[in-house]
Amino acid sequence: MLKVYNTLTKKKEEFHPVIPGQASIYVCGITPYNDPHIGNARPFVTWDVIKRFLRKLGYKVKHVQNFTDIDDKIIRTANQKHLTWKDISDKYIKGYFEVMDKLNIIHADIYPRVSETMPDIINMVKGLIDKGFAYTIDGDVYFSVEKFPGYGKLSGRKLDDMQAGARIEVDKRKHHPMDFALWKSAKPDEPSWDSPWGKGRPGWHIECSTMSLKYLGKKFDFHGGGSDLIFPHHENEIAQSQAYCCDDHSFAQYWLHNGFITINQEKMSKSLNNFFTVKDILKKYPAEVLRYFLVATHYRSPLDFSDERLNEAQTSLARLNNARETLDELSKTAQENNNTAASLFSYACEAKKNFYDAMNDDFNTALALANMFDLTKKINIYYQAVVTGEITPDKANITKIITIFNEMTDILGILQNSPSRQQENSQLINKLMDIIISVRQDARENKNWNISDKIRDELKNIGITIEDSPTGARWKN
Repeated sequence: MLKVYNTLTKKKEEFHPVIPGQASIYVCGITPYNDPHIGNARPFVTWDVIKRFLRKLGYKVKHVQNFTDIDDKIIRTANQKHLTWKDISDKYIKGYFEVMDKLNIIHADIYPRVSETMPDIINMVKGLIDKGFAYTIDGDVYFSVEKFPGYGKLSGRKLDDMQAGARIEVDKRKHHPMDFALWKSAKPDEPSWDSPWGKGRPGWHIECSTMSLKYLGKKFDFHGGGSDLIFPHHENEIAQSQAYCCDDHSFAQYWLHNGFITINQEKMSKSLNNFFTVKDILKKYPAEVLRYFLVATHYRSPLDFSDERLNEAQTSLARLNNARETLDELSKTAQENNNTAASLFSYACEAKKNFYDAMNDDFNTALALANMFDLTKKINIYYQAVVTGEITPDKANITKIITIFNEMTDILGILQNSPSRQQENSQLINKLMDIIISVRQDARENKNWNISDKIRDELKNIGITIEDSPTGARWKN
């Protein structure tokens, strides 16, 4: 049974999805005003591994991740570079995908943008005003934290303590110093949208509530992001979302937060100017090394960044890669009707069980990897026995061990280019193409030319050509 640490309840809980067999995820995305740094990469790699594991468990996953494409920092950057806010956000969204693709991150199902969700945001703000949870002042709209009894339950803070220790410039117009903006009135030379309260743009927190509710509904499974988002961002999301349409048992059910990336024990951030962009790191290290570095530590633990740690990651990854290559080499000379790897296969099954147990315990990738390294030791011992001529490699069991090894690396998203993996991918592609060609043939026999032509044309767009002949259709790329 999968257990996850829920920031909201401060304990590990069994995962019971809102809809059986499905898992819904909302992850706070980037504000695209600069190239993504390694601190940005950690939550996205973390959730990529979580998504891969949920799929292996049999869940159908729906993953939403936003882009805050209109923001003070974007506007400031655009003004400095004499560009529009959209020029800046488009540029850095493109840059985000470029580096995340290199890190082997599976794309989310939906990437909503603030600028494309404006009518929904305005409707939610209006709803909060109508329900008495928000108020307007001179074109600004604020959420009234005193009207929401549960405010502070995610971060564990009390409103009185927050007020006393608030390090914010007090706006005397607000009913309470901790009230936060839902809508900000337009300023000169800034982008704005029409609203019932005049031209303006959304506050930061309202956008994620609107997008998650729009695409995942009033009750969904996971909400994630970095620990720095617990307060005020996620705290405010809970307040405004539950006030708008939900109750104490609705909105996100499990709140997961990854630990900070630090440099010399100091939090990495753009504001401190001590960050390293992913792009710059990849000039020195392969992307797979960086991904391994990020998954080798449990996602909730802090992670200190240094060249030394990356070099250690490179060495560890090489050990796993050597084991994979050893298995591929053994499979080439392995013989049928040979059972010399039976005990190794048994150990691989045990390693897989332990791997899954670790992942089921709040996605403990560090412990999962430890089990993989235990397996690599056994693989190396078996290989030495083959090299010295003591035994002959065992084809049936080696093939099954390769499948287990690849299953574990698939979940972690590493070592995706082995010969055995390429062969498996090739076999999968062949099977998928057989299915596609069969569907197309059925469409042709039923004279459904629109469907058959669409299949042919869509495949052509991705470089696959369908050739029809008297003996049937065939494909090539």
